[in-house]
Amino acid sequence: MPPLYKDRDPPSLQKLADKCLLNYGTTFEPDLITHAESVFVVTSSGHKILDWTSGQMSCLIGHGHPEVASTIADHARGLDHLFSGMLSPPVIELAEKLTGVLPRGLDRAVFLSTGGESNEICTSYHDAFSSSLAIAAIKLAKTYTGKFEIVGLGMSWHGMTGAAVGAQYQGGGRKGSGPVIPGNFMLPVPNAYRSLFRHPDGSYDWATELDYGWSLIDMASVGSLAAVIMEPILSSGGMLTLPAGYMKAMKAHCEKRGMLLIVDEAQTGLGRCGDLFAFQHEGVVPDILTLSKTLGNGLPLSAVVTSHAIDKTCRERGFLFYTTHVNDPLPAAVGLKVLEIVLRDNLVERSRIMGGKLHAGLQKLKSRYGCIGDVRGRGLMAGIEIVKDRKTKEPDLELGRRLSKKMMELGLSASLAAVSSFAGILRIAPPLVTTEEQLELGLGILEKGMRETKGTQPLYTQGRNEQDGQSMQVKARL
Repeated sequence: MPPLYKDRDPPSLQKLADKCLLNYGTTFEPDLITHAESVFVVTSSGHKILDWTSGQMSCLIGHGHPEVASTIADHARGLDHLFSGMLSPPVIELAEKLTGVLPRGLDRAVFLSTGGESNEICTSYHDAFSSSLAIAAIKLAKTYTGKFEIVGLGMSWHGMTGAAVGAQYQGGGRKGSGPVIPGNFMLPVPNAYRSLFRHPDGSYDWATELDYGWSLIDMASVGSLAAVIMEPILSSGGMLTLPAGYMKAMKAHCEKRGMLLIVDEAQTGLGRCGDLFAFQHEGVVPDILTLSKTLGNGLPLSAVVTSHAIDKTCRERGFLFYTTHVNDPLPAAVGLKVLEIVLRDNLVERSRIMGGKLHAGLQKLKSRYGCIGDVRGRGLMAGIEIVKDRKTKEPDLELGRRLSKKMMELGLSASLAAVSSFAGILRIAPPLVTTEEQLELGLGILEKGMRETKGTQPLYTQGRNEQDGQSMQVKARL
């Protein structure tokens, strides 16, 4: 289809944006985006950018996928939104399809909108819930256990509503709006690169760190521990990958205390990390699973999935989460189509294979530039940590910002997670439909950006730069 908004005047629109848009905590990119297709977004000036963040880590199968577009059009015309007590075929079929590919114990699903929404409804003295993913899961856990204390991981991110903010631990999301909901506790962030429990030989004693964290929580708790909420990879926290065995140990800690384990797979679900669901890599089945972002391929769709037993008990106890867009047919139809495409086109295996090539390319970059302190992630989800010095691991936020800007100029979008208490992290999560040629194109842009940005600390001799640099350049053209 022809590009949209060709007749708009970008400078005039930018002035209108400055006048009319409410800032929500970000710095807007200077160029307007007027087109998005497959793995690219295009600015009003025609600059084509390889989208290595999949929008907001959401467009799992690319922008404007023809089957998704057709599904949206069909349902916009014929079955879009219903009264919240009505059911429709796509909702039932998505629930059946989704629970059918999940292990036993994840048997029942409800479909909502996003991981965090704007309006909150206080339902009791210790709860603040809204129509959001994390809130629904947390309320479900509180209703089932009859308890109210929630445990989260340092540097986690679960949304912007009251209970979600209370259970996540990043400075920007918790400050400026008064006290958070009581009854929230934090475990140490499982950061293998920076943990105080990392030994001089490079080994990481995460088990002792986790046990120590729980010992503090046990002392602080009033005896009402309800659930742990955690991500398999802490994306906003810097693409931190859980150590092998960590989730299984966490599940054991939960069982010991009569708690539920909630796994938030907003970004990792549906194949992103080389497994259909990232928790499967750990050999653990959570009590409650939450999905969003990738399930709707950029449309507002989320899911909460749990067991027959939890559903039965919560139903008997009057669990209520009645929202305007619960089980809406149009987004459910999109989720059904996305899941169908992921399974039919073997995109999970593709993510595993392409992810291996991505990480090999990033490790090669690390061998060439001293500013790269760490490369981590799994599948088509990766983080590059930018530091001033590999020995001291001092973060280099300023260089990270310049690198992100340079990549954008060269035609690559790689999100910078620049938390002041943490290092600048280039976050990478390309759509699963990315071709090998497009992957090499992105790696080539990363190499060129590193080479042309001052302060990246090249480790190669100048004589070899031309040969090795060209080897990472790509014959593909935008």
